[in-house]
Amino acid sequence: METTVQKDRQDPLARFKEEFFVEQGTIYMDGNSLGLMSKRAEKKLVALMNSWKQFGIEGWTEGEDPWFTLAEKLSEKAAPLFGAKAHEVMVTGSITSNIHQMLATVYAPTDERYVIVVDELNFPSDIYAVESHLRLRGLDPEQAMRKVKSRDGYTLELEDVLAELKEDVAVLLLPSVLYRSGQLLPLHEITVAAHEKGIIAGFDLAHSAGAMKHSLHTDGVDFAVWCHYKYMNSGPGGTGGLYLHERHHGLNPGIAGWFGSDKAKQFDMDHSFTKAEGAGAYQVGTPNIFSMAPLIGSLELFEEAGITEIRKKSLALTGDLREKIASRVPSLIDVTPKQDEQRGGHIALAHPEAARICKALKKAGIVPDFRAPDIIRLAPVAFYISFEDVEKVVQALEDIIDNERYKEFSNERNVVA
Repeated sequence: METTVQKDRQDPLARFKEEFFVEQGTIYMDGNSLGLMSKRAEKKLVALMNSWKQFGIEGWTEGEDPWFTLAEKLSEKAAPLFGAKAHEVMVTGSITSNIHQMLATVYAPTDERYVIVVDELNFPSDIYAVESHLRLRGLDPEQAMRKVKSRDGYTLELEDVLAELKEDVAVLLLPSVLYRSGQLLPLHEITVAAHEKGIIAGFDLAHSAGAMKHSLHTDGVDFAVWCHYKYMNSGPGGTGGLYLHERHHGLNPGIAGWFGSDKAKQFDMDHSFTKAEGAGAYQVGTPNIFSMAPLIGSLELFEEAGITEIRKKSLALTGDLREKIASRVPSLIDVTPKQDEQRGGHIALAHPEAARICKALKKAGIVPDFRAPDIIRLAPVAFYISFEDVEKVVQALEDIIDNERYKEFSNERNVVA
C-alpha cells in the first residue's frame, strides 16, 4: 500500500500548492465555501488596479486586459470547464442574480404548464429566487413550486426527481451537487427525462464548478449558473457565471441592461435595445472589473493543471479521507454517496456535536465547514491539499472525538461560519 509520502511525490498537481497563500500551520478544508487566494489572482487584481491608475477611463480599451471585453475573454477561457461553446457562457452577476435572469428569460408559464420543480435540500437563495418569480407572475408558490422530497434528509433519488416531471411542469432547477451531502446528480439523465416531457432543465453548479468537468452542451442542459469563489478561487463575492444553450439565444433577455447590448452598437446610445449575440446578451449592468480580476489568474492555473487531473486527484483525496474516517473515526457518519460518479468535491459527515467538533478542528489548525444542524463538510481541494494533509485531518478528528476535546467548546451553531 502506498504511503501518503509516496502519493504526494507522485502527484502531478503537488507543485500547485506553492501557488496559493496557505497560512503556516493551517490545513484549509473549506474550499467548497471559499477557495484560497492564489498568487496569480493577487497579481492580476493588482494589475487591474494599476490599469485604472495608469489609464483612467482609457482602461476600458487600453492595457493588457481591456475592461470592455474582459468578461467575454474570461468566458471563452472558462467555457471548456463546463463543456460549453464559448458563446454559451458569460462571466457575469452572481448565482442569485443569474437565476433571476435565466428564469426571467426562459420561464413562460401557461395555464397548463406553469410549475417550477426544485428540491427540498437546495440552498435557500435558489428557492427565494424561484418564489419571487412565481409571485411576479401572479402565481402562488405553494401551488406553482414543487419540491422533490428527500428520503434521508441528505440525498435525492433519481426516481423521485423523475416522478415530479409532470405535464404541468415548465422549468426544473436543481443543484448539480447538493451542498450539505456532496451528492452529485446525474445531469444528463435528468435533462433527457425533462426534455421528453417538454420541460426546460436548469442547474446550479455552485458545488461542482472547478471541481470537475461538465458536459453542458452535449448533455443538452438548457441553462446553468455558478459562482467562481469556491473551487475556482476567485475571491469573496467574485463575479459568477451563466450558461445558456445556443438553442435559446434567440430569446430576448428577461432582464435587459446596457451590457447585454451588441458591443458594436453599445455606445450609439440608442434607446432601441440591440442584444448581443450569444450569452453576452444576458449581462445586465457594467461588469465589476475588480471582482473579475482574480479569475484571470485562477483560469491560468486551471489551464495548466487540467480539469481532468483536478477531478482525478479530488476523487483520490475524498476517497482517502472517507476510508480513513470510516476505519478510525466511526462515530462520524458519512452521508456522501459512495460511488465516485455520485459525489462532488467534498465529504459530509454527520455528528450530533458537529458544531463543537468544527470549533475544535479550528483550534487544531484545521479549517472545516459546519452546516446546521449536524454536518461537518471537509473539502480537500486538489490545488492545495495533499494526502499528508488528509492524514493530519483524520488524526486530529481521532484526537478530538476519542478524547472528547470538543466538550470545551460552545454548541451554539451561529458562531461557526
